[in-house]
Amino acid sequence: MATAYDNFEKGLGSGGAESGSEGKGNEDQIDVSQNVSTAPPAKRFEAPEFIRNMTVEERARVELKLRRKIDLRLMPMIVLMYIMNYLDRNNIAAAKLAGLPEDLKLKGVEFQTSVSILFVGYVLMQVPSNLFLNKIGKPAVYLPVCMIGWGIISGATAACQNAAGLIACRFFLGFIEAAYFPGCLYYLSCWYTRKELGFRTAIFYSGALISGAFSGLIAAGVKGNMDGSLHLRAWRWLFIIEGAITVVIAFAAFGVLPNFPRTTTWLTDEERQLAVWRLEEDVGEDDWVDSQDQSFKTGLKLAFSDIKTYVLMFLLFGIVASGTVTNFFPTVVKTLGKGDVETLLLTAPPYLLAVITTFANSWHADRTGERYFHITLPLCVAIAAFILAAATTTTAPRYVAMMLMVPGVYSGYVVALAWISNSLPRPPAKRAAALAFINAISNTSSIYASYMYGSGAAPRYVVAMSVNCAMSAIAIISATILRLILVSLNKKLDQGIFVEGAINSGTTEAGKKGFRFRI
Repeated sequence: MATAYDNFEKGLGSGGAESGSEGKGNEDQIDVSQNVSTAPPAKRFEAPEFIRNMTVEERARVELKLRRKIDLRLMPMIVLMYIMNYLDRNNIAAAKLAGLPEDLKLKGVEFQTSVSILFVGYVLMQVPSNLFLNKIGKPAVYLPVCMIGWGIISGATAACQNAAGLIACRFFLGFIEAAYFPGCLYYLSCWYTRKELGFRTAIFYSGALISGAFSGLIAAGVKGNMDGSLHLRAWRWLFIIEGAITVVIAFAAFGVLPNFPRTTTWLTDEERQLAVWRLEEDVGEDDWVDSQDQSFKTGLKLAFSDIKTYVLMFLLFGIVASGTVTNFFPTVVKTLGKGDVETLLLTAPPYLLAVITTFANSWHADRTGERYFHITLPLCVAIAAFILAAATTTTAPRYVAMMLMVPGVYSGYVVALAWISNSLPRPPAKRAAALAFINAISNTSSIYASYMYGSGAAPRYVVAMSVNCAMSAIAIISATILRLILVSLNKKLDQGIFVEGAINSGTTEAGKKGFRFRI
């Protein structure tokens, strides 16, 4: 599989589709008479004339320049926005150590409810938001507007005086924040080919990991230096500062973020044509054209009728469920017996390690075109970390477990996110619906997980760690099933059998090169 694909990549830079096994790259080797079902007529795509006239070396050089231009325009801003998205969502964990429960007189499970209620709103809005984004085709406007909304709500949390106010703010925060993460996953898939998507997804998700590291550092600084300033407790300053920064960054994003390749204005005509052609060439179908071609109903129907959507749903659910420990990570680290400020500082190293392992794992996954082992092997490390955390109360082994559980979960998670777009590449309405649906369902785990980290379960959190192990195992099983499905579909493509959702015809570049699903 890799040989033909690598040869094609050398010839066309990174614009090519995946290849089948060696020797299947020629169009005349696909015997359409073997089809067991009648394939619909395929639209013939042809590269713009200026691309056809390029030599292989010219094409590679021009495409590299375009890709760098897209990276510099798109990636820094969406990472910065996601840092604030994650900070505003998870700063409540640090606020707990800065006096929030005492000031609001929280009782029983009221704090856990304030954490979990965010994900109710988060789950409800993801699919409608992504379909709406796909319909209007204006991510450069839609995402910053949503960011302003959640920044204001996050800042307003500082004014809460009781549990009811806190729970209301958290619900609406999740409701607005729901637009960003699945929206950005879809956004990236509209700019990058499948070969490029895994590493860019890792860069994007590094925002969450960086925010996890800096959240503790920021909270430690605020608690140590601002508690009581202007008669406000440290946790109130935490919400005010982070909410204000979010709004400022959102306004800056209006002038930086592009829309989709066809509708953006900061590329030249030739660059825009090349950006569009790369995606057509990759999977044999045009991507986002205009809002008239994007149907809510069609996108939902296509996503829900594909069995791969449900297998991917269980895969992502298992990973996200096992990663819910990060919602209470300062609380878990607190069981090491350190002071509040020292505890907040100790939360940073596991996230910094996760940034490194996530980049390395996703880079290698894109380099090799392999997905399955880049997801399952890190999860095996996570399972070992959860077992170690539940099995001992000794400080050193417990912190080793904490250092490993975050990288173990999230190194495979970013590859799994890219696997969604790889396995459900087109049409864009289907991809948008599937990304949002899968992400929404996976985050339902955060609703119940909050109640597993009560003070009575400390320090080992045996039930929570056991559930995390089971969820990681479910993710591994789901990845195995998906791999078997994709291998089977690739074998059908080898035989010239029509496969719904794949590129079955030699009339497209992807078809000519032997499109295969990534496994």
